[in-house]
Amino acid sequence: MSSLFGPDVWIAFAVTFLAGLATLVGGAIVLFFKQPSFRLLSFGLAFSGGAMVYVSLTEILNKSWHSFSEIFQDKVAYAYATFAFLAGVILVLLLDRFVPNPHTMVEKSANLQLDQAQIRRTALLTLLAITAHNFPEGLATFFATLDSPTLGTPLAVAIAIHNIPEGIAIAVPVYIATKKKSIAIMASLLSGLAEPFGAALGYFVLAPFLGPMVYGIVFGLIAGVMVYLSLDELLPTAKRYSKGHETVYGLVSGMAALALSLVLFRFV
Repeated sequence: MSSLFGPDVWIAFAVTFLAGLATLVGGAIVLFFKQPSFRLLSFGLAFSGGAMVYVSLTEILNKSWHSFSEIFQDKVAYAYATFAFLAGVILVLLLDRFVPNPHTMVEKSANLQLDQAQIRRTALLTLLAITAHNFPEGLATFFATLDSPTLGTPLAVAIAIHNIPEGIAIAVPVYIATKKKSIAIMASLLSGLAEPFGAALGYFVLAPFLGPMVYGIVFGLIAGVMVYLSLDELLPTAKRYSKGHETVYGLVSGMAALALSLVLFRFV
């Protein structure tokens, strides 16, 4: 039983915990924001959407494919990853059928008011989607570090780098919805803590069941969920509240932030 809590285990947990805290760094950026505005809302939601779409299609879906590739030929693995991605899309599509989306509750006009119900829903879905993304990242970071600190530590640094824009992606819509910076920062922290929580759960409960098949399915589902939520929730809402080019600026900025973080990934 002593080996269960050996030094290598504590090191792996510590590395995973620090990587997750980087999400809080991104969330803390809301401290520099002024009062909520339509332009900030539009930019922030589009930033979130761009970041989620980019990381889903370029990184998370590839993780699904590579996981399946460990047990299937490349062509079959690619097919499984694609099916898992589509299953994630269908999953949220079905959820949307049972949880009515209040997109049409507010008409755009000169006197447009913030639809707090819609913004709260969007903020919650963004938080849940990115938190779900962080959960398997925590598993991956922990087990990689446990197996080889030389491999796991650079992975944790890379994950920490792109957790920063994810923290921004969470904090902005939460801040707009609640008008409280403390709640936005706490939401970012909560999402970041999903990584060490995922590591703990994986180590103590799920370890016997984890494998390439499970990772492939999880990563594929998460990619599909995040893309659907971005296209159906974040970008339409951002466009509704835009007064100019905030939506496209936010979209491009979100993609660029995640793209640059993934480039740094390769040099760590």
